[in-house]
Amino acid sequence: MRVLLGGGSGFVGSALTQLLRSRGHGVTLVSRQGGQDRITWEELSHSGLPLCDAVVNLAGENVLNPFRRWDDTFCREVFSSRIETTKTFAKAIAEAQQPPRAWVLVTGVGVVLGRGGGAISQMLWPFRLGLGGPLGSGLQPFPWIHIQDLAGIVCHALESESLQGILNGVSPSSNATSNGTFARELAAALGRPALLPVPAWAVRAVFGAERASMLLEGQKVVPKRTLESGYKFLFPELSGALKDIVA
Repeated sequence: MRVLLGGGSGFVGSALTQLLRSRGHGVTLVSRQGGQDRITWEELSHSGLPLCDAVVNLAGENVLNPFRRWDDTFCREVFSSRIETTKTFAKAIAEAQQPPRAWVLVTGVGVVLGRGGGAISQMLWPFRLGLGGPLGSGLQPFPWIHIQDLAGIVCHALESESLQGILNGVSPSSNATSNGTFARELAAALGRPALLPVPAWAVRAVFGAERASMLLEGQKVVPKRTLESGYKFLFPELSGALKDIVA
């Protein structure tokens, strides 16, 4: 297939691009900068959709960016980065003479775990130094997914002829994983203790009350339809996923 990928230069996009190309698909990225196998969002908006079989949109500002305050400016950036890019794709698809047969919008997945980026990159050094621990009570759910499985689910959706609807991007064992369990498993994978919980007030101080609630309350999610669709997870269990990432 010829796949047009929005937001493909980031952590998840790079993994998905690599997987798609390894399976024989062509990938063109939509990003801020043009170049080889790339077009810009401005080109997409003005010139329309290039000939393609599938469209995937991964674009979106990281909601939990610890270096940005949750103020009106950042809030607008978070919404705009998702909504405006999706509108641009929707308009281009609607106006295309030969629209793609598949469109995948990636949003609301679990915490993406993988080497060289994502959530793990922010956690590794505190845990390596023995300073890691659960957030708040540690009892809150911690939905997670290995980056290879997130890329795999998107690829599976594109390659399946009649697949429609929502596929939750979380591992099968996420429902039984608490934040405290994750902290202990990560520490064990690194051969370190996880004795220092991060108090709730500190999480609120760094992220702001609204974003902190995402980390301190969590959400139980199960990949029921993902499994029913026939996708086989490479990393269904947390211990195996973490060993692969920190080995």
